[in-house]
Amino acid sequence: MTSTATRRHAAHRSPDRVPDPDDLGYRPGPLGRLGLWVTHHRRLTAAIWVLLVVGLGVFAPKVEANLSGAGWQADGSESVAVRELATESFGGNASSAIQVVVHSTDGPVTEGRGGDVLDEVTALLESEPRIAEVIAPQPGASLSQDGSTAVVLAGAGADPNEMVRVADDIKGELEALSGDGVEVNPTGASLLWSDFNEANLEAMLKSEMLSWPVTLAILVLAFGALVAAGLPLILTLAGLVASAGSLVLINELVPVSIWAMNFAMMFALALGIDYALFLVVRFRAARMGHHETARQAIAETMDTAGKAVLLSGITVLVSLSAVMLVPSPSFRSMAGGIMLAVTFVLAATLTLLPLVLFSLDHRINKLALKWVHTGEHRSPKFAAWGERLWKRPVAFGLASLVVLLALAAPVMGLRTAMPSIQVLPEEASARVGYDRVQEAFGEGAPGTLQVVADEADAETTYDALVADAGIAGAMPAQPATDDSGTVLFQAVPTVDPSDPALGETVDRLRAELPASALVGGAAVENLDLKAQLDESTPLVIGVVLALGFLLLLVALQAPLISLLGTLASLLSTAAAFGVARLVFQDGIGADLLGFESQGFLDAWAPVFFFAMIFAIAMDYTVFLLASAKEHYERSGDPHEAMVGSLAHSGRVIFAAGAVMVAVFFTFALSGPLPPKEMGIVLGVAVLLDAFLVRLVLLPVMLRLTGRAAWWSPRWLTRVLPTITFSHG
Repeated sequence: MTSTATRRHAAHRSPDRVPDPDDLGYRPGPLGRLGLWVTHHRRLTAAIWVLLVVGLGVFAPKVEANLSGAGWQADGSESVAVRELATESFGGNASSAIQVVVHSTDGPVTEGRGGDVLDEVTALLESEPRIAEVIAPQPGASLSQDGSTAVVLAGAGADPNEMVRVADDIKGELEALSGDGVEVNPTGASLLWSDFNEANLEAMLKSEMLSWPVTLAILVLAFGALVAAGLPLILTLAGLVASAGSLVLINELVPVSIWAMNFAMMFALALGIDYALFLVVRFRAARMGHHETARQAIAETMDTAGKAVLLSGITVLVSLSAVMLVPSPSFRSMAGGIMLAVTFVLAATLTLLPLVLFSLDHRINKLALKWVHTGEHRSPKFAAWGERLWKRPVAFGLASLVVLLALAAPVMGLRTAMPSIQVLPEEASARVGYDRVQEAFGEGAPGTLQVVADEADAETTYDALVADAGIAGAMPAQPATDDSGTVLFQAVPTVDPSDPALGETVDRLRAELPASALVGGAAVENLDLKAQLDESTPLVIGVVLALGFLLLLVALQAPLISLLGTLASLLSTAAAFGVARLVFQDGIGADLLGFESQGFLDAWAPVFFFAMIFAIAMDYTVFLLASAKEHYERSGDPHEAMVGSLAHSGRVIFAAGAVMVAVFFTFALSGPLPPKEMGIVLGVAVLLDAFLVRLVLLPVMLRLTGRAAWWSPRWLTRVLPTITFSHG
């Protein structure tokens, strides 16, 4: 019988040989066995991934064109009901209708060159089958008093998502009619999304061009070898291409917001690099440092770092799934898009990466820097840092706590509202048209309210509208084109659509108008969505916190450190929102970052960003505490658990944090305001969480709690599944 040593030597000489698990010297766990299965079925695994990436990648280039910007609505709200009624019964005169603003700088717009342009605009709109009724400019309504500005209304003959595509298709032709003292600027909600998507695509491509080289440079420094550094990028790219193609296919069944891809790209890129980083570092340590065979190294990597990655990925997915509680199509598709991307990246990390690592083996260290020790897993510098924290836990803990609380304090004055027209570049057609409408028809004209009521209540509704102090003027009733027995009123508020006073006006009208009257319009749809978000936010936050704690409890089998880890994540999240208030609400650094402060944070940020930030924070928590638990399982020593976890995972957390910060901040450097908000808020959150919470505060908590951190009552250990992080 061949000895164990001989078998190991043979495995070392022939890495392609498939050994019995006994050859490893221990029975691998489920993930270790998955890693071994992948190395055994290399062709099958590679073929599946090639089919996935190529098959879905064919659709990936269509993602920006196919996905929509619409879906920002509160399902079941009064404003959505008004939009649907306006589309069906009033010639498409709904919030998704396209308004074409024609402005003359040389005499009345209805005469001479201006009159010709109005005819050309009307003909172009009437030739588009997805546009319903085209309404010419009406004196006293859509023709300004000085006669210089007119608005041609193109009724919505399709759903809001399709109307955004209509805007994409016709805005170029409409703008091309400008000249000889006449300006043509299509505007309205559909154009806003069309222009936003265009500006956003340009910004995202610019950000990607910036982020990839920066990320590669950080990874080269972290790994010390170009080949090893490139692996996380390649693996992440494979996952992103597959997820982008999937979103295009899903969009054929259910409308998907363009933001789903934007956020998924940013989030999954950062997260995927993190996951690959942990596996590659662990593999190199096992293969080159411990001198294990390639298969032994794969099994150990998957049973330790792979397990932490899987638990981290599940935590991220669970945190984001809580956003599904918000009954809004845009939020559900955004959360779903990110979850899909994370799932693909996670699958690539746990199946494709082990295959690539096994196939490359020692070649992973190709083009290595001279001073790099490829087998170095335990960092002397981070071990020394751990010893320093062990000796002076109170001083370091208080210092980090004071910084986090100071940054979190401004969150108490945080104001939120739905995005204003300022999210668009100043030269965007929708914004220019918006400004023209305000100049010609009044401050509140771009946010014109739409009120649908029964014919019997028409007179009472009109009288209530014109008598309200928040209404500058109301148009006479427009009868329905069908036999629904309803009428439509257009009412211009006295304030800009983003002014909080508009919400007070809408609330007052809904209380005072007849029971049959429904109040809607593009601005009111935003208000209804904000109200829904305000109502959903506490529930989402509560669910995220509860599920995050439960997942940590299952992973670590230790109630105290699971609770402390959850609270530490909450603290870094609050600090990130405190910084967001200073930057986006108070405008500190606005000129540097190239944006106009709206005076508030976008209303979707608290619920959506909370889930994302908490997911990232728990990601690092799992990595650090999984390493600490591995050391505690081996030694039973709290000192070794704390210092050992920092020594073995500190450098990786530091590098992963640097990559995430680089990715998020590069996405914040260009483009419209919403991606800037995400880039800054998530970048700051990672900066604080990775470097202050995970490398200072959480280790201090381990130091101060000692053995109590890992204590668990017997009844709990009987209930929970057995999960260990030590191998062999």
